[in-house]
Amino acid sequence: MTLCVTGVVAATVLRGAVGAPDTAASVPAGLVFALALLTVGVAAGWRPGRPRVAAAAIGIAGGGALVGTWLLSHGSTGVHVSPINTGIALWTPIVALVAIAEEVALRGVLFNAVRSGYGDGAALVVSTVLFAVMHIPLYGVGSLPLDLAAGLLLGGLRIVSGGVLAPAVAHVLADLAGGWLL
Repeated sequence: MTLCVTGVVAATVLRGAVGAPDTAASVPAGLVFALALLTVGVAAGWRPGRPRVAAAAIGIAGGGALVGTWLLSHGSTGVHVSPINTGIALWTPIVALVAIAEEVALRGVLFNAVRSGYGDGAALVVSTVLFAVMHIPLYGVGSLPLDLAAGLLLGGLRIVSGGVLAPAVAHVLADLAGGWLL
């Protein structure tokens, strides 16, 4: 558990160093971060399981809840899709990779490590808090309540589905919607 947390913190620091001064928008920083998190996951023994349709469906529903909440919180009267350009075309696969890597590290290996010693509740709390805290350098402390709520939902999807696929699908959908929808 300690090595997993240390790896996630190191990946977050590395992301900040590569992406400064605008880490959240840096494609190279996102790529380095995702690869570092996947390395943590693989080193900790994570291996992808067989994808299950039910888990993907749960993830789509969870992603819909996250996107719907995001749209409601922005008070939008309509959805406006960002025009396709080179920036968003490069950004899209990196954002998807980052979301998947975060799920592998947090709700994959870290969740399993905490759960084996302390149960699902502790695993949910630890993975949620680390998820929220690692986003502070990107979006500021004001993002903490939103990231805690999103982390709880993603952790809940992990518990309900029994694996990483559902939270990964939901996370990818939510992150892509945040970039593609205005």
